[in-house]
Amino acid sequence: MLVHIKDLVKKTEKGKYALGAFNTFNLEITLGIVKGAMEAQAPIIIQISETTLNYAGVKAITHIVKTIAKNQANNIPIALHLDHGKSFSAVMECVKAGFSSIMIDASNLPFDENITVTQKSVQYAHRHGVWAQGELGKIVKEKKEIEHLVQHPEKFLTDPDQAQEFVKKTKIDALAVSVGNVHGVYKLEHKAPVLDLKRLAEIGKKVDVPLVLHGASKIPADSLKKAIKLGVRIINIDTETRHAFKQSLLQSLKKRGEYDPRKFLSPTIDAVAKVIKEKIIMFGSAGKV
Repeated sequence: MLVHIKDLVKKTEKGKYALGAFNTFNLEITLGIVKGAMEAQAPIIIQISETTLNYAGVKAITHIVKTIAKNQANNIPIALHLDHGKSFSAVMECVKAGFSSIMIDASNLPFDENITVTQKSVQYAHRHGVWAQGELGKIVKEKKEIEHLVQHPEKFLTDPDQAQEFVKKTKIDALAVSVGNVHGVYKLEHKAPVLDLKRLAEIGKKVDVPLVLHGASKIPADSLKKAIKLGVRIINIDTETRHAFKQSLLQSLKKRGEYDPRKFLSPTIDAVAKVIKEKIIMFGSAGKV
């Protein structure tokens, strides 16, 4: 069942756990996410990025999520969220489509411009009863950026004092932070990201909104548990579910003589569900329905 994200996040604060926010692109990944959540009996966030909106169309992908949430998720509470919205048009589109939460990501802009762009989306979202998430600091993805992050972290990581000003001026409901977390597949092939927990603690002391950890694939469980204690209430997972989907599909395609796409794609649902369940247990949200 679809619910408002504010109802889910409110419970995390009392229970001191984090919600898993999982990206979907199609039917099979959506089914896998929901199956994993049902097995773990956990509330979840299903999120759709702006690039996926461009790929699938907002109506098609949104109807897939809504239909599965209504008819196949039983009692599992699911919030629908726009992940990494880069444009105001995407924000408006998702608000109109019934998302209970949007993210405007202007983190690539200078601090003052990030505030201005974020304010506009927050004001629009709030007029329609929708939560808004913003991002401060740059969460890198490419190999060269990640190597640069290690050498010059101050250029990428969230500044605690700026975070306080950013939250106050934008009036966001949740803040995505950069504390060593990185996007993309590079981290699956190399060392796991190391979180700057001291910086995260400082941010948590200066802001009064839930913190969001993007790029959390492959981050060790002990680090994530410490991050949750320091105020992280939403943890985004994408790369590991993509990897599980791909590996499952490759294995199925090795079987010669099979031409039914349903037989290629069905195993991906279980592969994704396995990752989702593991992450939910790691975040402490299992059994919180």
